[in-house]
Amino acid sequence: MSKLNIDQRTISNLFTDKKSDFLIPDYQRPYAWTEDECATLWDDLFTFAFPGNDSDQFDSDNDEYFLGPIVTFKNKDKNGKLEIIDGQQRLTTIMLLLRAFYSKFEHAQDANTVDTRKLISQCIWKTDEFGNANMDKLKIDSEVASDDDKEEFLDILRTGVVTKEMKSKYAETYRYFAQQISEFTENYPMYTALLPRRILNNVILLPIEAESQDTALRIFSTLNDRGLPLSDADIFKSQFYKYYSNQGQKDDFIKRWKHLEEQTKNIFKPLRGTPMDELFTRYMYYERALQGNRNTTTEALRDFYEKNRYELLTRTETLPNLEALADFWERVYTQDESFSDDVLKLLFILDYAPNGMWTYLTSVYFMANKDEEGNLDDEAFKDFLERMVAFIWAYAVERPGVNALRTPVYPEMVNLVNGEPLTFASYKFNRDDIRGRFEAYSFANGRPITKSMLAWWALRDGDQPLLELSDTYEIEHIYARKRAEAEGSLSDQKSLEALGNKALLEKRINIRASDYRFEDKKKYYLGYQDKKGNTKEATKISELKDFAKKRTDFTEADIKERTSHILDAFIDYLDEEDLLLG
Repeated sequence: MSKLNIDQRTISNLFTDKKSDFLIPDYQRPYAWTEDECATLWDDLFTFAFPGNDSDQFDSDNDEYFLGPIVTFKNKDKNGKLEIIDGQQRLTTIMLLLRAFYSKFEHAQDANTVDTRKLISQCIWKTDEFGNANMDKLKIDSEVASDDDKEEFLDILRTGVVTKEMKSKYAETYRYFAQQISEFTENYPMYTALLPRRILNNVILLPIEAESQDTALRIFSTLNDRGLPLSDADIFKSQFYKYYSNQGQKDDFIKRWKHLEEQTKNIFKPLRGTPMDELFTRYMYYERALQGNRNTTTEALRDFYEKNRYELLTRTETLPNLEALADFWERVYTQDESFSDDVLKLLFILDYAPNGMWTYLTSVYFMANKDEEGNLDDEAFKDFLERMVAFIWAYAVERPGVNALRTPVYPEMVNLVNGEPLTFASYKFNRDDIRGRFEAYSFANGRPITKSMLAWWALRDGDQPLLELSDTYEIEHIYARKRAEAEGSLSDQKSLEALGNKALLEKRINIRASDYRFEDKKKYYLGYQDKKGNTKEATKISELKDFAKKRTDFTEADIKERTSHILDAFIDYLDEEDLLLG
């Protein structure tokens, strides 16, 4: 069993210890606290130190404020410095807070304040045997490779000076605390030395010193920084860092990782986790497929990668594979010209998919079929996308919910890595049954499949040019709701929400056209000049422009006819993709 040194300690006791020589290692993430986190900490500390704004209510012998754990590992290769594995955000913040107090007390005459200032100096700088601070030797250092501002942090600690040109989060934090301290000393002059003293003597940290980096990292994987949860990718980064450091490729790894972070930040917008977590998730499905895993229960991301002491992260191919996958998705989301127009149209449709399962299936397909340059055969990729769209759309109506998709999709992932095409052979649809489900389905605006179907239908039009993913499209009622209310002309109120009455339309146009009669909507579909001579662009949806050119009205009969036309076309689409029985 690994040994841990755990000892509850005050800030003063921990920081003044001559053995406390902290190092923020290069694989850590940059400092990220904002004024919100700093304000919360300041308010908490003030309330703790002066309960009910009354200094006398504080019990200096018993009152304690627990700030959190600090996980460290004594790195013998770095002169025995305590490498901070977890807690660097709060440790950095406390250092900046103490430095702000030290600067404020520079000209203090009061004996208690002078003594407090000396105690603070012993927390920030190394000291001689008489307790005098050596202003050239800080008790904390930073090697964070991805942090361009780390030298600014160290300069602030050394000098206590923040210029107007300094824009880093370190500078913002220092300015915030300096302002709060100024207001505090002005409003509570009798408490001047009490607040920092109580912070030093009664705020508790829990330093956990592990005997090895591996042990420290395992602890790190279960803890959170205050208000800033550690991502799974942070843990994976530390494992990669160890591996590439042992290979003599530390600097190269740091450069590659930083590029990946910047790249994923620009392309992934996950609902949970970080953009890097999303990349690891998409790659996980490929590795699951390689293992032949058809289990519909999906492990948590960290649980998957930590198997066998993170063995997957020590393979030479893993990081290049992640880079290739990130490059692929960057090309997808930027609609790169390396894909054909047909493929890009299908990818646009999939951006409106009723769930995100398609991204995992597509990631597996890419990894299984890419060439050495990271390219796919365009025609084969198009066939794959067509079948995936058809199946996922139909399955979303037959069995709504992303979890239901796991049963047919996970085996297909295994088939893909074994060189087999996407078939869904065991999950084909009965023509009459699936048509009946589509006819009975309520395509309400709030249901994801509604927009999915409209995106598919819009891009199905042979005259429809590729639409940009950056444009925002909403659901347009061609026969407007207010028209139906005003005229009362619909024999069946269900017609209003029928698929045949809906289309994708740019948000900027939908705002203007939404409540008008069809004859008045036409100009918005086609574009026009306003009274000031400004040109209002037409919609990019070809079908709506065609309607505006050829029709004088859009009636309930037209709704029913168009609904039937869309459904017929989709059932034929399923047939074309060999997804119907018989």
